[in-house]
Amino acid sequence: MSLTYSSYLKIDELLAAQTPLSEGPEHDEMLFIIIHQVYELWFKSMIHELEYLQKNFETGDVPTSYATLKRVLTILKVQVGQIDVLETMSPLSFKSFRSRLESSSGFQSLQFRELEIVLGKRGPQALEIHHENPAGLAKLRRRMEEPSVYDSFIAFLNNRRGGVPQEVLNRDRTQPWTPSEAVEKLMVDAYQHDPEATQLCERMVDLDEGLQEWRYRHVKMVERTIGSKPGTGGSMGAEYLRTTLFQSLFPELWSVRTQF
Repeated sequence: MSLTYSSYLKIDELLAAQTPLSEGPEHDEMLFIIIHQVYELWFKSMIHELEYLQKNFETGDVPTSYATLKRVLTILKVQVGQIDVLETMSPLSFKSFRSRLESSSGFQSLQFRELEIVLGKRGPQALEIHHENPAGLAKLRRRMEEPSVYDSFIAFLNNRRGGVPQEVLNRDRTQPWTPSEAVEKLMVDAYQHDPEATQLCERMVDLDEGLQEWRYRHVKMVERTIGSKPGTGGSMGAEYLRTTLFQSLFPELWSVRTQF
């Protein structure tokens, strides 16, 4: 049998993966399932692209790094745009099937946690919710030990300009990033003397800002749908999500702006 569009993309399997649990079923449960499955596919794509970005930072390939960042930013815009679709669901529509979700929650998304770790969000709190998934937990722990996108970017800048101490470059990667004056000084030098690096710095800022925009839109979507009620799975809902806003993953790329 020859390869077809359907067999290559596994369309039959893909379209069989939406299984509403509500009676009827409730009309909007299908939308809810599809939106979140699509998010998981985009998370997979972003992780794939960020791994490629790190490889190109390591080899110093500026054009490919720039193109890869542009692709990641475009994917992120699509993810933000999907919230517009989800917001067409009214609070009553969500309530009609919400109880069927039981203890499941977006907080349990292993890929989103992996994405955060790849970008640079480190610390034990990232692992807590996955303690009942040994294979997933082991995967996240391995990711914790690897350089983040921000680590790779700083190494890229240091290879071009120099000046970052070894204790910063060889830090304990399982721990949260500690802002560094040496890194900020390196970025000042890059902005002043390295136009190619400057463009990559600005795209990294776009990425950090885009992630914060996604978090903000996510918070407002949750508030719009369930108000101040707790989230599914016992989470604190919008109250917790608000605490994640405006947390920069690349702090020196923001603080360096006071130097100009």
